[in-house]
Amino acid sequence: MNKPIVPRFVEGLLKGRPTERARPDDADARDMKTAIELRAARLGSDAPREEFVTGLHRRLANAMADAPAPTSGRGPMGTRRQVVIGTGLAAASAAAGLVVGRALPGDTPKETTPAAPPAQGELQPNDGVWQAVGAGADLTDGQAMAFDLGSVRGFVHRNGPQLRAVSGSCTHQGCALWLDAAAARLRCPCHTTSFSLDGVTLTHQLPIAPAPLPTLQVRETDGRIEVFAPTEPA
Repeated sequence: MNKPIVPRFVEGLLKGRPTERARPDDADARDMKTAIELRAARLGSDAPREEFVTGLHRRLANAMADAPAPTSGRGPMGTRRQVVIGTGLAAASAAAGLVVGRALPGDTPKETTPAAPPAQGELQPNDGVWQAVGAGADLTDGQAMAFDLGSVRGFVHRNGPQLRAVSGSCTHQGCALWLDAAAARLRCPCHTTSFSLDGVTLTHQLPIAPAPLPTLQVRETDGRIEVFAPTEPA
């Protein structure tokens, strides 16, 4: 028994063979036209436009829905129309290079809500003291300065009358950040992550964005900039 017209036609398209002459009915002709459109889409691009693929699946799904329901006398194979449409969809999807498992119209997509970025925390040592990290006169508006107290390292940034201090350790794996003053960023040398001077995560190349840098309490008193930090063990 010869193969039905549409499967033979699609097989020829997939293998790049000249298609044979045939006398398709209206239903077969529509399926063959769909296969040609998909093949043309693949020749022009390895990834057909999303709206094209969505429209194609919708047309095929509608055709499947319009097919008469199988009766008990037709057996588990279903009607000829259902078999042809199912075969045409699978083969045509392969011709377009579609990914197996793409949702078809009518499927209920599983919605995934991106996790909210973690809030920026504050370092609150159990036994901390105010420690000087620099002179207030040395930190002009918009600038940042690095400090290392042994127990903690970080950066202080002046924005107008306000001071802000953040940790100097990357929240990914603890690499020591360096100050890129020209770009006003704190950069991690380990995994190309960068933070703003306020500690907000700006860029990264990791599957999950690193958390913002923890802040530290900071103040300016008697011309000194001080950070509340733990003391080193005696």
